Amino acid sequence: MDLFESLDAVPEAYGPVAITIGKFDGVHSGHRAVLARLREVAADRGLRSVVVTFDRNPMSLLNPAACPQPLLSKEQKLERLATTDVDGSLVLTFDRALSEVSAEDFVSTVLAGALDTKVVLVGADFRFGARGAGDVALLRELGEVHGFEVVVIDDIALEEGRRVSSTFVRELLSEGRVAEAAQLLTAAHSVRGVVVLGQQRGRELGYPTANLDRNSEGFIPADGVYAAWLVVDGVRFAAAVSIGNNPTFDGVPEKQVEAHALDQDFDIYGKRVEIEFVEYVRGMVKYTTVEALIDQMCLDEVAVREILGVPAKETPKK
Repeated sequence: MDLFESLDAVPEAYGPVAITIGKFDGVHSGHRAVLARLREVAADRGLRSVVVTFDRNPMSLLNPAACPQPLLSKEQKLERLATTDVDGSLVLTFDRALSEVSAEDFVSTVLAGALDTKVVLVGADFRFGARGAGDVALLRELGEVHGFEVVVIDDIALEEGRRVSSTFVRELLSEGRVAEAAQLLTAAHSVRGVVVLGQQRGRELGYPTANLDRNSEGFIPADGVYAAWLVVDGVRFAAAVSIGNNPTFDGVPEKQVEAHALDQDFDIYGKRVEIEFVEYVRGMVKYTTVEALIDQMCLDEVAVREILGVPAKETPKK
């Protein structure tokens, strides 16, 4: 996938193209259906397929109080877009200057100018330009002037009628329903970050953990214990992951993400790792004794092994 992180980075004569525009937070099944349609239209007309997206949610600038937490970092989003087989992605920096560009100027500089757009795929509620002044009707009018066609695509709905959306995925993750979220994302939801030194309590209890730094990428699911895969240098290890403040002990930060890799005891401090969530195991509980916590951690390991299909490690015979 060709990646352009500014209009100036788009080569001359890169077009003509077919495009779609959006935040694409999560790159979920609804997004993938749109991108599949984009590829079809582009192939039929001999065009490149290009996604126009933003480096952040525009609401983070326009209405920060109402802006939801992103499902993915910009880097994660671009990695997932690269798996959709589109020809290119143009990432626009959504700053104050871009927010003040009129709908007409956005079309003339971005769509018609830099990309030489011939087809635009959008949803029926698409808005663009300063203060969201542009709608589908205006886009069609501008398309007649600049020589591109506008194709309106329907939302993707589940069997129960709920629209596939980033908001829906975020709700599922906020309830710990990572397996259901993965179905909408068409992949396991993941977070990643640098492993930092923790309080070493896990090691003292016989369950050493990799603690992610506070600036990890990706939406952190609800507090609790999860079966997951810990990815280190491209290698996946079965892991029991704890999210929360571990109420049995005092002084643990909120939303601490800790991963215990089963049957592993390695030094990965300073490495950037990824955690792929598979299934929710249980909620966070405050135990009255450390012994009770250890007993529960043993049960958690059994549950995680069963979920991930990892057999218990054999004890060497004496």
